Amino acid sequence: MPERTVVIGSLLGLHARPAALFVQAVNETGLPVKVSRADHKPVDASSVLAVMSMGAAHGETVTLTCEEEGSEEALDGLVEMLGKELDPR
Repeated sequence: MPERTVVIGSLLGLHARPAALFVQAVNETGLPVKVSRADHKPVDASSVLAVMSMGAAHGETVTLTCEEEGSEEALDGLVEMLGKELDPR
């Protein structure tokens, strides 16, 4: 199962706007992606509420997984996205 880890780049973590942008990108892949962080069970990355419920903060490491074959490229793109500031001021 492909897996990637990334440090959250958004200064406010995965709150409303960054979470929504991430979930939109996940849904565009059409893949069943899960996201998790330490001490929190994996959640469905296609759900804004599930992603926000993790409470992932800036600088925290999260792990993305997908059981679909050929999902490596999509996970790489999602990792690149999460590593950036998604809520510029």
